[in-house]
Amino acid sequence: MLTRQQNIFLAKKIFTELVFNTAYIEGCNVTFPQTQTIIDGAVINGVSVDDIQTVLNLRDGWKFIINSVDAPLTLAYICKVNEYVSRNESLEWGVLRKGTVGVGDFIPTIPVKEEVMKKIDHINAINTPAERALEYFAYACKQQLFWDGNKRTSTMVASKILIENGEGILTIGKDYAEEFNRTLNHWYLKDEVQPLKDCLKKCIKTLQL
Repeated sequence: MLTRQQNIFLAKKIFTELVFNTAYIEGCNVTFPQTQTIIDGAVINGVSVDDIQTVLNLRDGWKFIINSVDAPLTLAYICKVNEYVSRNESLEWGVLRKGTVGVGDFIPTIPVKEEVMKKIDHINAINTPAERALEYFAYACKQQLFWDGNKRTSTMVASKILIENGEGILTIGKDYAEEFNRTLNHWYLKDEVQPLKDCLKKCIKTLQL
């Protein structure tokens, strides 16, 4: 268990890793050194404009998370995270999607604002912060609340819950990417969430004091 300040220190310490891993699970084609260069705002060659935009958005999104860990977890807050993550990449960003999307063979229902707010209240009432974070991630990914950036937004919001409570940071790296994709797909198609949560638990990083 970390203090909140130790957890914020950890987030800042591994900031480039957070951005790189979040980009990686989205299929963004950048190396770790290229990620650092883009974060620093330097000119970079050999990386697509779209991938640069993704990294810059993730940089700004993670900065927002670190600077707002004390904010209450509301739909407005979650929409703000998506606004950072999906800026200039999505049909709309920072608002619940209003049309149909598909994830492979899985077609989630169109989110209804009142139902989403009710679910967020339910998640906020979960006593254990780590379970709260995992439950939010599983729900928001499966519901596909936004047109784009759902995994990225869910990772950041889950991390906000963890950081706020000194429980570490969710960062899904290359080592767990295959298991993550498999268990997430299983959750979509089979409606069994525990394998996904078991995978995510392995991806919570804490400071070795």
